[in-house]
Amino acid sequence: MTRTDDEDWLYRRGRHADGSGERRQDGVPPPMPPPPPPASADTTRYGPPTPVGHHGAPRSAPPPGAPRTPHPQGPPQAPPPQAAPVARPRRRRPVVRWLVALVLAYLLGIPLLTWPFMPRVDATPSGDRPADTPGYVFVLAGSDSREGLSKEEQDRLGTGSDAGRRTDTIMLLYVPPTGRAALISVPRDSYVAIPGHGKNKINASYALGGPELLVETVEQNTGLHVDGFAEIGFGGFAGVVDAVGGIEMCPEKAIKDPQANLDIQGGCQLMDGPTALGYVRMRKQDPRGDIGRAERQREMVGALAKKALSPMTILLPPRWFGLNWSLSRGITVGEGTGPGEFFGLAQGGLRIATGRGDTLVVPVGDTGAQTAAGSSVLWDTKKAEAMFAAMARGEGDLSAYA
Repeated sequence: MTRTDDEDWLYRRGRHADGSGERRQDGVPPPMPPPPPPASADTTRYGPPTPVGHHGAPRSAPPPGAPRTPHPQGPPQAPPPQAAPVARPRRRRPVVRWLVALVLAYLLGIPLLTWPFMPRVDATPSGDRPADTPGYVFVLAGSDSREGLSKEEQDRLGTGSDAGRRTDTIMLLYVPPTGRAALISVPRDSYVAIPGHGKNKINASYALGGPELLVETVEQNTGLHVDGFAEIGFGGFAGVVDAVGGIEMCPEKAIKDPQANLDIQGGCQLMDGPTALGYVRMRKQDPRGDIGRAERQREMVGALAKKALSPMTILLPPRWFGLNWSLSRGITVGEGTGPGEFFGLAQGGLRIATGRGDTLVVPVGDTGAQTAAGSSVLWDTKKAEAMFAAMARGEGDLSAYA
């Protein structure tokens, strides 16, 4: 009968793990097992025997010099995933906050500082008024007032010494909630109904009842609610132009008009205050009369807004302060025109200056109609009503109605 490998090992080592071996009945220990066979024996087939201990028995240390059997290891494991680092918000440095505060104080502080010096006038109509509409509608008037001008200033500006206040310029600045703003000229000879005075040229409303009647006339003939009023006289306009360092204009031909104190060459040129004032006043030398003058006035106002809000004006403290000081002394606003409305006015000027606005004129049907008030301008009723209705809806582009 052939022994198994375990039986053969037990036979040689004894049946007990403690090495006590099996004793015979006569008390004589069994003979020592024979020495291990040489390497050439059959043990090479199985290798050296591996001791097997009982459960709980101490494991014997390998003999000195014997190679250690490596502990079996499983397949290599990937390192545990690491959480992505959480980006901590950077704290705004106090220096940045101080810089922002200083810039805002500079940009807004100077206008607010000069605001209380701006003259006020009652321009709010009484009685029933059109309902408020989206955005802003402002009435801008340029008067021929010489108030506050000395004899030397009248001579320098070529205004003469006529008394009274009349409106040579009437414009509507329309600022919709979104979209393009519009600067709309209202010809001063427009033949319209003036509340309480029948029909007459629209500039007569200012002469008959001042800014209040002018605003009421605009509201009754357009159906629009007017949010604010601003008026500038001869001296104020020239002062604002000089405050920004002059305005570049490009007349196609030379113009000489003694009544407007204007004598200039054709081509692009930098106009100072008196020259710019004569350029927007001149009418008799313009073949289109009041319509041509209104076009030059819109052109001048757009260029003035662009120059006033340019970086060269804002970043130079003397020029920025000088502009705001000239505006505060040269512009008269309605008593109901507060800082909020004035901000809307500035917003409209910014859109015009940055190319996000249009310069238009109320649609005209006849420029030389004979009326009870003399040669007058008649509106194109259908087109004008469509334009005013679009403004009442708050539309952001009026170019299709021009």
